[in-house]
Amino acid sequence: MQSGILDALPAHARYLSFSFKPGHDPRPGLRALAAHSDGRATVTGLGASLVAALSATVPGLRAFVPPTGPGVELPATPAALWCWLRGSDRGELFQRGERLAQVLGDAYRLLEAVDGFSHDGGRDLTGYEDGTENPKGDEVPRVALVAGAGPGLDGGSFVAVQRWRHDFAAIRAMTPQARDEAVGRRRIDNEEIVDAPASAHVKRTAQENFEPPAFTWRRSMPWVQGGEGGLMFVSFGASFDGFEAQLRRMSGAEDGVCDAIFGMSQPVSGAYFWCPPAGPAGLDLRALGF
Repeated sequence: MQSGILDALPAHARYLSFSFKPGHDPRPGLRALAAHSDGRATVTGLGASLVAALSATVPGLRAFVPPTGPGVELPATPAALWCWLRGSDRGELFQRGERLAQVLGDAYRLLEAVDGFSHDGGRDLTGYEDGTENPKGDEVPRVALVAGAGPGLDGGSFVAVQRWRHDFAAIRAMTPQARDEAVGRRRIDNEEIVDAPASAHVKRTAQENFEPPAFTWRRSMPWVQGGEGGLMFVSFGASFDGFEAQLRRMSGAEDGVCDAIFGMSQPVSGAYFWCPPAGPAGLDLRALGF
């Protein structure tokens, strides 16, 4: 497995996404990247388009197709590769990202680079704690990692990545009570509001209330660029099913009730990736025929 998936969040992160240039051979760059990805300080995911370019198949991997809800626009921004660089020094992360881009070679092009960071003991820039309902203990690998699929697949994971941009002006204009009711928790003590509206984010995404339960392993971190900021939402799972079930309900596709969080923040990207297992020599790409 890529141990960074399960490890505690780092102080700093850098998120890189790459496209693949048609007409090039994707294998040399991917083989070189695999040797440079330890799965701990650098977590790597492959998109469905890249797997298809390799004439391979990964069971469970698919492109992100956002649900349609009333008044909610959810973008899909596919990429061939995604790298989550983890560390304690922003400069070192930048330099590591530059080396990875060089290793990939001319067959790949950098699409986006976003810096993330830990804030206030795990809080989002809205002031609310993130990932409160994450699984605990032995449940974490069961939820986050693939098991029973065979060599080259076991220990892998599927990750959904969305960059959410917060509307800080709208958030400031809300009363503390309105903010708490939109989230479904009190910011001051993180306690769930039992009688929160049906549109409250906590009620829309209560993982145990789905059939089957929609548990995921969230590893999200805040981001800031210039005058904008928000949350880099990162959700790992043994499949995409739990994430998709939550997002359908958030969008109002099931019952017409939109998650109130959309009044505070909007996603500006969305993509799916498969994170292959990793060993001492780097990423295990046997499932792709390497």
